[in-house]
Amino acid sequence: MTEAAGGAARTPARGLRGLAENTPPYRERWADLLRAVAILLVITGHWLAAVVTYDRGGLHGVHVLEVLPWARWLSWIFQVMPVFFLVGGFANAASLRSARERGAGRRDWLLSRTDRLLRPTTVFLVVMAATAMAAHALGADPELIGLGLWLARIPLWFLAVYVGVVVLAPVMYALHRRWGLAVPLVLAVLAGAGDVARLGFDLPHGGSANFVLVWLAVHQLGFAWQDGRLPARWTTAAPLLAGGLCGLILLTLLGPYPISMVAVPGAEVQNTSPPTVALLSLAIAQTGVVLLLRDRADRWLRRTRVWMTVVGVNAVILTAFLWHMTAVVVAAAVLYPTGVFPQPPITTAEWVLLRLPWLAFLAAVLAVLMALFGWVEWRGRFRPARTKAFSRDGARGRTSTALTVAGLGGALSGLIGVTLAGQDFHAPAGLPAPALLVYLGGALILHLAQRRR
Repeated sequence: MTEAAGGAARTPARGLRGLAENTPPYRERWADLLRAVAILLVITGHWLAAVVTYDRGGLHGVHVLEVLPWARWLSWIFQVMPVFFLVGGFANAASLRSARERGAGRRDWLLSRTDRLLRPTTVFLVVMAATAMAAHALGADPELIGLGLWLARIPLWFLAVYVGVVVLAPVMYALHRRWGLAVPLVLAVLAGAGDVARLGFDLPHGGSANFVLVWLAVHQLGFAWQDGRLPARWTTAAPLLAGGLCGLILLTLLGPYPISMVAVPGAEVQNTSPPTVALLSLAIAQTGVVLLLRDRADRWLRRTRVWMTVVGVNAVILTAFLWHMTAVVVAAAVLYPTGVFPQPPITTAEWVLLRLPWLAFLAAVLAVLMALFGWVEWRGRFRPARTKAFSRDGARGRTSTALTVAGLGGALSGLIGVTLAGQDFHAPAGLPAPALLVYLGGALILHLAQRRR
């Protein structure tokens, strides 16, 4: 999105209108809508999946797909993370192309792109750590604190993967410009080999590389959409939709892959951890849908009010994603121990109907959290665009490169370390201190490198 002038950011209304009115004609509005819808569907899916109960033993929770196996088919609709990575590829390709035309280098681009991701993430992690320490000081049950922090930081796994994909984006975009659609094809073959190693030969960590390979493949499809190698025509969209859907049906009904496209606790095989070629087939089908609907959606998005809504949602969408499971923790603590929320038997008609007020309460809690923390992401939207690149030569350029590499390495490795901590982790800060410090150190280095621009 083009950045509004500094004065336009003084109030949300002026800033929002400034962003909407200054949208360039070549902006792919459909991609912005898809980003917002994908994240909102993920949030809704997570909220519906959380089944909370309370008894004398305290709060408990199960995944809805454990108690409603038939609902696993619905994951084909709610699993829209592939759409987010597809849109991410489109946006990153457009941004990289623009940076190259301005004469900005990869280092400049990485600092700008990761800054928008890490600012709200840093606030989230600091608040989580401070909350955990305060709860310990007040004598709260360490197990309850560990469970709450684990639920709250579930969104970080996605963010860690996406930051890694962004870091690799300049290199992958260079490969795309040279080899085009051959790149995601090779990545898909390698992902299939990982599945064979894991499922066919039961090799330890056989498919671990798929955490990167599958999401990179989807990201590359976004590159191809952006430069027209995958045009938004039915002659391209229909084969992708039909092929992806047929592959998904064959792999799940006749192959070794489960129906659910989201993780089901206790299931021996998951399609997301690590990602499988079944999930990649879903991504291909979703790419077909995206291309098929593009022209009609673009006409609708030319309406001023519709576009302003999309701009407003996207301005704080990462904040909403980061904090949406915190809303579940708050709601569970408020509604169930107090007896405010009834607890009919799970799967009954009354229980199903109560999902609606459950969603409404969570939305209200999330709105409060966004009012408290959304300004961090919102302000980042109005930072002036940098058109002047770092010096490519000399000591200053080498120092800037070293800072960027060190900062990205620290932030990404620290984020992964925080993500890997399970619900049984009971440290005073609620998070692994070494990983948190490494992350904060990396984020600080990137901030200093950003200020040197």
